[in-house]
Amino acid sequence: MLFNSHVFIFGFLPIVFFGFYSIARYSHRLAALWLTAASLFFYGWWDVRFVGLLLGSVAFNYGAGYLIGHRFLSGPKLLLSGAIISNLVLLGYFKYANFFIENLNHLAGTALMTSEFILPLGISFFTFTQIAFLVDTYQGKVKEYNFIHYTLFVTYFPHLIAGPVLHHKEMMPQFAKSSTYRFSYENALAGLTIFFIGLFKKVVAADGIAKYVGPVFAAHGSGIELTFLDAWGGAICYTLQLYFDFSGYSDMAIGLSRLFGVTLPLNFHSPYKSVNIIEFWRRWHMTLSHFLRDYLYIPLGGNRKGNVRRYLNLLITMLLGGLWHGAGWTYIVWGGLHGCYLVINHGWQLLHKRFWHGPSSKTMHAISVLITFLAVVVAWVVFRAENISTATAILKAMAGMNGFVLPDVWLPKWGAFGQWLTRQGVPFSNTEALIKGGAINWILVSMLIIWIAPNSQQMMMNFKPALNIPEDSEATRLQWQPTYAWLAASVACAVYSILSISELSEFIYFQF
Repeated sequence: MLFNSHVFIFGFLPIVFFGFYSIARYSHRLAALWLTAASLFFYGWWDVRFVGLLLGSVAFNYGAGYLIGHRFLSGPKLLLSGAIISNLVLLGYFKYANFFIENLNHLAGTALMTSEFILPLGISFFTFTQIAFLVDTYQGKVKEYNFIHYTLFVTYFPHLIAGPVLHHKEMMPQFAKSSTYRFSYENALAGLTIFFIGLFKKVVAADGIAKYVGPVFAAHGSGIELTFLDAWGGAICYTLQLYFDFSGYSDMAIGLSRLFGVTLPLNFHSPYKSVNIIEFWRRWHMTLSHFLRDYLYIPLGGNRKGNVRRYLNLLITMLLGGLWHGAGWTYIVWGGLHGCYLVINHGWQLLHKRFWHGPSSKTMHAISVLITFLAVVVAWVVFRAENISTATAILKAMAGMNGFVLPDVWLPKWGAFGQWLTRQGVPFSNTEALIKGGAINWILVSMLIIWIAPNSQQMMMNFKPALNIPEDSEATRLQWQPTYAWLAASVACAVYSILSISELSEFIYFQF
């Protein structure tokens, strides 16, 4: 069941919402159980066969965490290691088995058979959530072992499919609060507003841009040689599609959770405004970045063993982060590319501190944002491509290796300006023109939005929409208030978004 579907908006959500607060008037425990059952129903809507797998994972990890936390067995570290390995084996079986078998067959000349696996939806997210729980338990950070609350913590439908990655210590106290189970008009209004902002981003912006992405990334497989313009246009369109798709999902998850009195951690914070790659990863998929930092990079040694070891740890962390996204060489290369970006960024900062001590100008800030954005665009090409060959073909075109040609259909439309370009030697020719005027309009408007407009958290700042909002977040003059004017704007956004739902389109991060 998708957040951007009529059955969810008009069926599932109202039933769960009214049922939760009706039951909560009599029993908080039963209300939590109702929300847990609804979350399992939500998951089973996709494929009921995997509800058992999810519940089995929950029961196993709860039991392991209980034993670790209460030190019932000697050697809790050994139990922790075994539980983590069990989680990774389960994840590896479904997500990576065929990938490793195919590569083994290719390298060793073997003929091992692959299997037709169906990847359980959200398995990466609920696996990482529970690994964090096990480690936190071993470190003594877990204080509550309520099985119903734990099951709700893992299966909670606003985050189950595509994050954010939750921490036990952030969520369990909220499930135990009496205020969570009392209906609040403020929570309802703020939650619905954030949800419909996210829905608008998904069904209007992300899905509107998506139609310009597919033809460019399918061109190489169809034997079409991309032009410089088409390659960059397709790459930037995908960069924007992914931005609005994931930002929309993140907003919708936060808004839905707020309806039930629960505040989720912030997972997306205007990453394309970043001045460098380090800041980008503090703003993009923030909970995954924190997980990789806390449970992989720091245990590897972090920056405690010198710069060379620090850079190696960064590369390992990002390679594994790339592999987490999918079983394919494109994801591994994408992760390695970002690892190299981070190494270069840290090295540059060391040089900058040593040789430059002055303040940064607005011009340098803008240049830094642009360079970071272009580096991210290049990496997204590898991330989106079906294979390395397709990614290479697109990157070659972006580098100008196929020449620079404008579509001849543009020449008469541009009039005197077009004639001037031809006199300057700019060629116009009969091209596939995969990127048309509509795409350029989308790019221009979208870039203004992501670089100039405030984000959802800034607009809702007065109502603390999420946990872990960065301290340096600036409030905007465009502040949401529970007024009739904002109500009208929210209703207009909701109606337009709902009317724009023409066909179901999954969120991109559902595949991870």
